[in-house]
Amino acid sequence: MRHILIVEDDKEIGQLISIYLQNEGFKTSRAYDGEEALRVFNEEKIDLVILDWMMPKMDGMEVCRKIREKNHVPILMVSAKSEDLDKIMGLMSGADDYLTKPFNPLELVARVKTLMRRAYLYQDEHVQNEVIKLDTLEVNKSSHTVLVSGRPISLTSKEFDILYLMASNLGRVFSSEELFEQVWKEGYFSSNNTVMVHISNLREKVEKELGYKLIKTIWGVGYKIEG
Repeated sequence: MRHILIVEDDKEIGQLISIYLQNEGFKTSRAYDGEEALRVFNEEKIDLVILDWMMPKMDGMEVCRKIREKNHVPILMVSAKSEDLDKIMGLMSGADDYLTKPFNPLELVARVKTLMRRAYLYQDEHVQNEVIKLDTLEVNKSSHTVLVSGRPISLTSKEFDILYLMASNLGRVFSSEELFEQVWKEGYFSSNNTVMVHISNLREKVEKELGYKLIKTIWGVGYKIEG
């Protein structure tokens, strides 16, 4: 769930923005002045900042510049200042977008979604590809872990690599030669039974926990995991 920091000294406006964003599935935190905004930003993992320009203690321009010193998180600046020069100044301070008050909350939500999409689309797709879920089986590439119904399964690195390769290519049949060359990064020789032994180990470890046959043998061709 993406986490949005709403920096707005008008509590009613901040609450309204928060309600609309939560209805769209976002998590929200709120700050009412510039100093509090930086404290919250530094203490929590924030994915996007909605930043009011005119605030007590430290204005939005300064907050934006300080965030930009260390972080490229998307920033949507909101202000009653509607002149073109003000918008330019806001964007030059490091904001990714600028919305003039009063605004339609639905437009704000649309702009937030656009900024999120630009910033995190590739990252979200990458994370989804890192974790493969098949029924009660979960294969996590980044942590190199395998779970069945939440229980960890202990695999060797090669067993894991074979399982991940097949699980990320559902329905594709891999020959022993393909599996060996992709996992071991070496040339395959016909009398090599290494892959067969590793497949047998995977069946013993994973299928035993699953309670059904996961890896199917296509006789004379190779192995596959069906969707």
